[in-house]
Amino acid sequence: MAASSSNFGLQMWFKRLLSACLLAGQVFLHLLQLRLHRRNTLEQMASVGPASLTIALVTAGFVGMVFTIQVAREFLFFGAGSAVGGVLALALARELAPVLTAVVLAGRVGSAFAAEIGTMKVTEQIDALYMLKTDPIDYLVIPRLVACCTMLPILTLLSLLIGLWGGLMVATLIYDIPRNIFLESIQNFLGPWDLVSAMVKALVFGGLVAVIGCSWGLTTTGGAKGVGQSTTTAVVTALLAIFVSNFFLSWLMFQGMGNAIVG
Repeated sequence: MAASSSNFGLQMWFKRLLSACLLAGQVFLHLLQLRLHRRNTLEQMASVGPASLTIALVTAGFVGMVFTIQVAREFLFFGAGSAVGGVLALALARELAPVLTAVVLAGRVGSAFAAEIGTMKVTEQIDALYMLKTDPIDYLVIPRLVACCTMLPILTLLSLLIGLWGGLMVATLIYDIPRNIFLESIQNFLGPWDLVSAMVKALVFGGLVAVIGCSWGLTTTGGAKGVGQSTTTAVVTALLAIFVSNFFLSWLMFQGMGNAIVG
């Protein structure tokens, strides 16, 4: 009985994942036609960006400090303390800042998208939009997609800066690494492509969070219980999509031998 229920749940998950892929295609076609509700888009940008800023920056700051603690003691043991800042900068720019900021966004914003649209679905507000000849994709999905794809790169860049600042504080105050050595290491290691890769990843992750959250909301059934299940499943699916896509993006962007240390 339990195995049958598990198989049914897995089948439903794959069906909803397929619906999310179809929704992504529809959104792309609508964007080509420049269908955009400006007021809704601005409201969603305010919800996604400024409202998520504090938690994203606090997370990045402590991640930068913890990473520096773990790296600095080992590097100093091997006499490579001058490389601490650069290694932190590469780790934040290439992986930690975009991924962790996207995780924060998935937990805070992706769940909200699924809950809001799921509630509209079970209370037949989506049907009312059709009756008013308003396409839910134009009115609900695209503003959220544009907001996530616009705000997440900005949040990622700010998280990178705060993470570096947190690492600098730990390096100078705890491990007595000179400030100028730390900053010079960042300048030597971090290249333009590292920043570009962070923005590209953030853009992709933002699109995934928005599409998955909205799709799970639009396919919600079963009243209040269904809304809760959709919210939970949307967050889990968004996190899985972030980690899987991060692997492929990293593989495409950083194949071959690195040259940051040499530079």
